[in-house]
Amino acid sequence: MQAKETRLRHILEGQNQYVIPLFQRTYSWDAKEWQILWDDLVELLEGDHSRTHFVGSIVSMPTISVPEGVAKYLLIDGQQRVTTVFILLTLLRNKAKEVGEGRLADEIENTLLVNSYQDGEDYYKLMPTQVDRVAYKAILKGTHKDSDSQIQRAYDFFARKFSQKKPDIRRLKELIRTNLSLVSIVLDPDDNPHLVFESLNAKGRPLTQSDLIRNYFFMRVHVSQQEVIYSKYWQPMQTRLGDNLTEFIRHFLTRKGAVVKQSDVYQILKSEVSVTNALEYLEQLARYSEYYKKLLDPALEINSSIENYLRRLNRIEVTTAYPLLLNLYSDYENKHLSSGDFVQMLQVLENYLIRRFICGYATNQLNKIFPAIYQTLDKNPEGPVEGLKQVLHTKGYPKDAEVLLRLKDAKLYGAGDRLNKTRLILETLEDEFGHKEKVSFSNLTVEHIMPQTLTSWWQNHLGTEWQDTHELLLHTIGNLTLTAYNSELSNDSFIAKKERFAQSHLELNAYFENILGWNSEQIERRSEKLALTAIAIWPYFGRDETEQELGPVTGSTPTRLFILGEEFEVKSWRDVLEHTLNTIAFLEPEKFSIVVEELPHFISKNNAVLRSERQLNNGYFVEVNLSARRIERLCIQAIQTAELTIDDWKVTFVRGH
Repeated sequence: MQAKETRLRHILEGQNQYVIPLFQRTYSWDAKEWQILWDDLVELLEGDHSRTHFVGSIVSMPTISVPEGVAKYLLIDGQQRVTTVFILLTLLRNKAKEVGEGRLADEIENTLLVNSYQDGEDYYKLMPTQVDRVAYKAILKGTHKDSDSQIQRAYDFFARKFSQKKPDIRRLKELIRTNLSLVSIVLDPDDNPHLVFESLNAKGRPLTQSDLIRNYFFMRVHVSQQEVIYSKYWQPMQTRLGDNLTEFIRHFLTRKGAVVKQSDVYQILKSEVSVTNALEYLEQLARYSEYYKKLLDPALEINSSIENYLRRLNRIEVTTAYPLLLNLYSDYENKHLSSGDFVQMLQVLENYLIRRFICGYATNQLNKIFPAIYQTLDKNPEGPVEGLKQVLHTKGYPKDAEVLLRLKDAKLYGAGDRLNKTRLILETLEDEFGHKEKVSFSNLTVEHIMPQTLTSWWQNHLGTEWQDTHELLLHTIGNLTLTAYNSELSNDSFIAKKERFAQSHLELNAYFENILGWNSEQIERRSEKLALTAIAIWPYFGRDETEQELGPVTGSTPTRLFILGEEFEVKSWRDVLEHTLNTIAFLEPEKFSIVVEELPHFISKNNAVLRSERQLNNGYFVEVNLSARRIERLCIQAIQTAELTIDDWKVTFVRGH
């Protein structure tokens, strides 16, 4: 390896060509880097013309060239700054032509931009990656028109700067030739360009995991094969997945059973790829990328049933299942899994995830649960569908009693994926009524029947405990529906809303036809009805459905509370409430503040607003003049408002005699 400091003219002049390898990333510099280079040049123009400016380093490797022809070099590193210089020189040539400096324009072109007496690809001193090649040739030939490429954007940026500054073209050209210095590292044929590339500490943008992986693959493919392999495998995969490429590779690696962190993707892939298997591995990666694209965009799947359930899973936003789904897709495409079994397995996953969501189970464990499942499926003599059921029902799968209980109290409505999941549940409940024609949900929104902001009409209608009802039942399933009149309904009275509901074709809204008023009792009654429908839609698939110690807590006496890893001995439901809030306040003080904001009628710094209170360790007071059922509901609401999960909270109790 030879390294020396040199001027840019020694790199540009002569019969040379710098080829940016196909495995390198595309041109990605933007306004930040362009501005830095322009500012450096302006400083040289206005200052000491004998001073040099260091622009970084380039690493190149000579390739086999024809004697007396163009000397070709692979540009291993530094392609971003070199490409930018060529773009700027192209602009200077064009500006020289515009002002009638034809001789200067020819000088720039023939000495710095092209190899004048060469034909074909050898004509160009710079040969960008395949993706950038068309855009670069277009600006060089002057045929560019509103191209949506980063190379065109760079050209336009410098054109604007040039028009503002109007520098002397010849002086600027000479400064670029003679005053820009760099370290040129030329590798020997025996050097390992990949290892050099990895060890460089360049000034350019940090490489992504997928950049490193691309480089690693193609350094293990013979130069003569690179363009064909790049065009056949890598470029389609990169175009197909775009910014999702690195995450796809992480899921591809995770599908084997071990969780792979984003930061470890490159190192783990390196351990699996060698010179002997690089092409085979890349072929497999490209094939799986097609499956992954269908996971991201189910519309590409031609089987309508598979497409439908993939869409539904995406609404649950469970990318943690993608490693498992990649394996299932591979089996399906290779005829090892029937379409019927594939659909059933997608239904099982939806069932599992919806039940966990209803019951408030943590999602952060799913990335550990899903990757290891596939390896157990072929061991099940009853087939993959039953195998999936048997594994998942041991991984935090709620039984019917828990779903029925939790769905009455669960805070379903909320931001982000919570709203998406709630919409899916409501739409599925509506579909269960069996409409002759498919219902279009696209223009419908989730509506609160008892509104989020209570008017005086609603306060009077709900009665003396309107604050309790509002804070505890507002976002529960019994108080939610779908309507096209969300903004119009807003905070209207129940009477006005009922008139609107009567115009709806949804069975969810036909429910209100014979309902005279809307209070806590009506909300709870509707919750129970919808909960029973929900467990029929997503039936329990485990084999040990036994009666759980769940259900109404009225008349029971709690004995122990388990919360966030803590255990407390308790003697009353008031003790449960006090310990629950104290634990949240101690372990999650910021989230406790959110709980206070959401439940001001129950938790306050001012004990005068409460009927009967206990003081918490942080000075707040909590209302305790509540029934066992209401305390249980308040605890669940506090847990969910603090963005914790219901499996962080459990009470053991005995029933009264």
